[in-house]
Amino acid sequence: MDRTANGLLNGFIGVVIFSGSLPATRVAVADFDPVFLTVARAAIAGLLGLALLLTLRQKRPAPADLVPLAVVALCVVVGFPLLTALALQHVTSAHSIVFIGLLPLATAIFGVLRGGERPRPAFWLFAILGSLCVVGFAWMQGIAASPVGDLLMLAAVIVCGLGYAEGARLSRHLGGWQVISWALVLSLPIMAGLTLATLPASFGQVGGGAWLGLAYVSLFSMLIGFVFWYRGLAQGGIAAVGQLQLLQPFFGLALAGLLLGETVGWQMVATSAAVVLCVAGARRYAR
Repeated sequence: MDRTANGLLNGFIGVVIFSGSLPATRVAVADFDPVFLTVARAAIAGLLGLALLLTLRQKRPAPADLVPLAVVALCVVVGFPLLTALALQHVTSAHSIVFIGLLPLATAIFGVLRGGERPRPAFWLFAILGSLCVVGFAWMQGIAASPVGDLLMLAAVIVCGLGYAEGARLSRHLGGWQVISWALVLSLPIMAGLTLATLPASFGQVGGGAWLGLAYVSLFSMLIGFVFWYRGLAQGGIAAVGQLQLLQPFFGLALAGLLLGETVGWQMVATSAAVVLCVAGARRYAR
C-alpha cells in the first residue's frame, strides 16, 4: 500500500473514532460541568501520553517545535473540546455534528497557510459549496433559535482546523502519536490543576452514561483518534485527507440516533449527503 493510500486509511480510522466524540460529549455534559469535562479529559489523556512517551523513550521535541506544539494544545486539547462542550448545552449532538462539515474547509485553509499546500482552484469551489450546504442547514433549522450554540460550534471548527493543520505539519518529523502526546504533556500541569480546582462537590449524581462519555472522549477522542488522524494527514496531505471529515456527519448522526435517541431529520441527512458529494469533488482536485 502506497503512502497516499496509507494516509487515507489512517485518516478514515481517525474519522470513525472522532465520530463518537460529540455524542459522547453530549452524554457527559448532562452530569458534568463543561469546563470540568474539558480539563479532565485532557488531564487523563495527558497522563496516558506521558506514560507512552516514557515507556517508549521518545526524544524531547526541539525548541523550535515548542510553539507549534503549544498551538496544537490550545486548539485541540483545550479549544475544540471546551467550545463543543459549551455548544452542546444549547444544541443537540445531531445538530452540532453537521457543523463538522465545515472542518475540511477550515483544515484546508490552514493547510495552505501553515503546511504550504496548494490545492487547485476547483478544490476550493467544491469545498466552499460543501460549506454553504452546512450554513444552509443551520439557517433552515432556525439559527436564531440558538445563536450561541451555533456560534460556539463555528468557533470550535476554526480552532480545530488550525490544530489539525499544525499537528499534521509537526507529524512529518515528530510522528503522529508523538505530536498529540507531547501536546497533551505540555498542557498537563495546567489541566491537572484545573481538574482538581473544578472537581464536582459530589459524584453521587453522575450516571454511568456520563462516566462512559468521559472515558470515551479521554481515551479515544483525545488520544487514540489523533494517532491515526495526524499520521493520515502527514502521509496523504492535509487538504486531501482532511476531506474525509465530511464522512463524520454520517457516522455521528447514526450514533446520535441509535445511542441517544435524538431526532435525525431528513434535512440533516440530505445536508450530509450533499456535503459528501462536494467532498468527493474536492478530493479530486486537492493536489
